[in-house]
Amino acid sequence: MEVEKILMERGIRAARSLGQYFLVDDGVAARMVEYAGVGGGDVVLEIGAGVGSVTAKLERKAKNVYAVEKDKELCELLREQYGNKESKTEVMEGDIMKIELPEFDKVVASIPFSLSSPITYKLLLHNFGLAVLLYQKEFAEKMVAPHGSKLYGRLSVIAQALADVEILEFVHRDAFYPSPPVKTAMVRLKEKEKGKEKRMVEKKEKFFEFVTEAFEHRRKKMRNIFKTSGSIALEELEKRPEELSPEEFVRLSTKLLV
Repeated sequence: MEVEKILMERGIRAARSLGQYFLVDDGVAARMVEYAGVGGGDVVLEIGAGVGSVTAKLERKAKNVYAVEKDKELCELLREQYGNKESKTEVMEGDIMKIELPEFDKVVASIPFSLSSPITYKLLLHNFGLAVLLYQKEFAEKMVAPHGSKLYGRLSVIAQALADVEILEFVHRDAFYPSPPVKTAMVRLKEKEKGKEKRMVEKKEKFFEFVTEAFEHRRKKMRNIFKTSGSIALEELEKRPEELSPEEFVRLSTKLLV
């Protein structure tokens, strides 16, 4: 797909201030779909479809595709490609943070870097199944950071508590138009399944609030942050937030969140 040519003909420019960079490397788009294991029975959500670089790959593999795009001109372009009755893709015009998510099995998307946090948290609160997403390298490294490391924080805990997170590969700058000033990483998140030995987070929104409050006072011990009485004798309470693993956060939250 000649993305640059299409954009120039339409007079469409990437909003760099919003972290908008169009994926132009067909190989990267194909690997995203492959890493997600998209097959004929999958309904896939794509966020920030742009000119359809990833959409084209999904259209050939998935059962159905929901291509969400906020930009009106880009939506018109997508509808020209996928507006026919034979298409398996439905173009959804709107802000991903404001629309109600449709039912889907997987997510494959090159998302705007500026919306990495809100989009990731929205997906984690939802039943997202499996997602392969492109992030700024530093953001991706925070997602997989182990407790005790400099990058470890709220994002690390929430992502790792609710999903198995893996950096698949780093993507070169020339894979985008225009080339971003930061390095990019391809990340796969697989929603933790019930029935596994690992403890599950039952109340996701409460857990989000719990972790957020903890890291707002990251130098304090958990006992002092949540003002727990001495009657609750848990080893985790004597640690600071950055010293607790995601599993310990989950275990502690089940005791404190009633």
